[in-house]
Amino acid sequence: MKKRNNPMRLTISYVLLVIIAIVSVYPVLWIFLSSLRPGAALFSERLWPEAFTLAHYGELFNNPSFMYGTWYLNTLKIAFFTMIFSTLMVTLGMYALSRFRFRGRKTILSTMLILGMFPSFMSMIAIYIILLQIKLLDTHAALILVYSSGAVLGGFIVKGFFDTIPRSLDEAARIDGASHLRVFTSIILPLSRPMLTYVALTSFTGAWMDFIFARLVLRTKENWTLAVGMWDLVSRYQDSNFTMFAAGAVLIAIPITLLFVFLQRFLVQGLTSGASKG
Repeated sequence: MKKRNNPMRLTISYVLLVIIAIVSVYPVLWIFLSSLRPGAALFSERLWPEAFTLAHYGELFNNPSFMYGTWYLNTLKIAFFTMIFSTLMVTLGMYALSRFRFRGRKTILSTMLILGMFPSFMSMIAIYIILLQIKLLDTHAALILVYSSGAVLGGFIVKGFFDTIPRSLDEAARIDGASHLRVFTSIILPLSRPMLTYVALTSFTGAWMDFIFARLVLRTKENWTLAVGMWDLVSRYQDSNFTMFAAGAVLIAIPITLLFVFLQRFLVQGLTSGASKG
């Protein structure tokens, strides 16, 4: 017989879930309502505005000293190409490390694991000097290269997923005369759709929200990303345009929210499929 749930334990669980939901939703609601509040003040005595306005959204694109539309397109371009190249590099690299046995394979895996333990900003000075020497500083290509290369270090979950795909499928295809490329494109990739979605989403999100490397690499205002531009808005005006900042933050969240809503099922499958199974 199944044990009945303890009413007290069930009540506490629901109370905790409600508290977590409020803590998670309240900041988002506050930012959204702040973007609709007239004026430019940071402080407000009430959550719900007395009046609503969309002027701040229009000012984002009409203010001549604030290039929000250009920064939005820059960020979208960088995030899109980072997603493409990261997915390609991570998938090919982890497939080789999962399926092939060659000299130095364990050394490569150990090196990647050790390097992945250190925060990425520790390499900022080295990356800056390298980009300066190859004359890629202040270009979007430099950011795409940095983001895509760094994504490979976090590809162990992809390797774990490839390890779960039976090798008998590869062997059967090889008996039929398929090459390694044909096995990869016709067998591995169709079976890896959840994992590919996970890699693509995380790569896009990381490039979309990054500030540290974008601030380091991009120098001219026309090349800035949204993170750098929004930081400049707050720091330059000493928080006097916070409501416009809130409006920009709302627009920044839209692409990420839509991607997670429509691809959430594949994201969860990809995240759990690469985990170790007992």
